[in-house]
Amino acid sequence: MAKKRKPSQKIQRWIDARKRFHLSHAQVEMARELGMNPVKLGKLDNHEQELWKMPLRAYIEHLYLKRFGRPSPENITSIEERLRLAQEKKEAQRASKRQLSFA
Repeated sequence: MAKKRKPSQKIQRWIDARKRFHLSHAQVEMARELGMNPVKLGKLDNHEQELWKMPLRAYIEHLYLKRFGRPSPENITSIEERLRLAQEKKEAQRASKRQLSFA
């Protein structure tokens, strides 16, 4: 059984941004594919004070549609699921490496 590891700081920032700005998993995936910085999302989510700005969730969806020509990503996985899959892959690689070293 693999130990549960803490996510890297880069991944943790996306988890925090998702909670802070009430983003869905799809919107987080869109923002990541667009290359947005999770630390600077607060500047974009200022539509209550600056009324000319779009709400952050709508802005991410608008930019994604404009750049990629489709309304949402093809594969939507949560950050936690992605982290779990990467950890399982790493464990499988370690196990196969151990098998080869014993042979």
